[in-house]
Amino acid sequence: MTSVTRDVFGHLPGGGGTVERFCLDSKQVRAEVISFGCIITRLETQDRTGTFSDIVLGFDDIEGYTNKHPYFGAVVGRVANRIANGKFTVEGKDYHLAINNGPNSLHGGLKGFDKVLWAPKLIENGVQFSYQSKDGEEGYPGELNLWVTYTLVGGTLTVNYRAQSNKTTPINLTNHSYFNLAGQGSSNIYDHVVSIEADHYLPVDDTMIPTGEVAPVLGTCFDLRKPVELGSHMNSFYLDGFDHNFCLGVTQEQKQCARVSHPLSGRVLTVSTTQPGVQFYTANFLDGSLKGKGGAVYPKHSAFCLETQGWPDAVNKPHFPSSLLNPEEEYNHTTSFGFSLA
Repeated sequence: MTSVTRDVFGHLPGGGGTVERFCLDSKQVRAEVISFGCIITRLETQDRTGTFSDIVLGFDDIEGYTNKHPYFGAVVGRVANRIANGKFTVEGKDYHLAINNGPNSLHGGLKGFDKVLWAPKLIENGVQFSYQSKDGEEGYPGELNLWVTYTLVGGTLTVNYRAQSNKTTPINLTNHSYFNLAGQGSSNIYDHVVSIEADHYLPVDDTMIPTGEVAPVLGTCFDLRKPVELGSHMNSFYLDGFDHNFCLGVTQEQKQCARVSHPLSGRVLTVSTTQPGVQFYTANFLDGSLKGKGGAVYPKHSAFCLETQGWPDAVNKPHFPSSLLNPEEEYNHTTSFGFSLA
């Protein structure tokens, strides 16, 4: 049985509300999540000596999360990832979004779901957060009711995303946790061993928008179907890092899509999901300027993200799995992060 406790994490500026923290402890894993942005602020797992370390990047206080940061630990939406030129058309109507990433719209706009206060409810083994996104919020159509549920059982943290809309709208929800299995504050992830169970990936243009091609990984640096040590793999292909969507099968059941291990500590992370894609990102844009937990500095390549999600810019790519939610439907996706030792 997982213990779940709650306390106050901080207060939003300008009387914006009280941010609560929920501590989930299964004895194997300890997770802390706050009601602002559904952010995972701590995630402690054991190494092979039994020592707990926090393996996600973040901040010690609410000020860190209300200031500009690269979505540490947050739920992002209404549409995660990029929408080309911040434009799309639904049912013959054109929509225009805020441009916040080069020429594109990223992670829901200027005030996405990572920057709002969600309403919490304690449940068995976890916490459920709810939020109502107004029709027209950040330029998106439809009033959208959302529920994000975190449950911790044994060594597995599961995140379920549900949503219902009164108008047809694009939707794509994910969690943007930055992991370092050596412990947050470690300088890089080059000694991590990664595999991703995907036969295809999405090539991107110079603004990180998919070209529309669904390319085979075979014979490329994106072939991660067999485990590779990240540092040596990046060196051998002269890679500056990954920030790409890997294409998974469309499924109602969760299937394992990725595994990352850290041989020195023995920690292993496995990711399973119902989503059709996973964005593998190696923190290429971290630059050491942010002061994290315990005064830690986060340089380039000091973490990785495995953002399970729909394919980027799917609303503008009819041959991609659809990102549209219709009024009579429910958006319902689940991702599990399993922690173990090798």
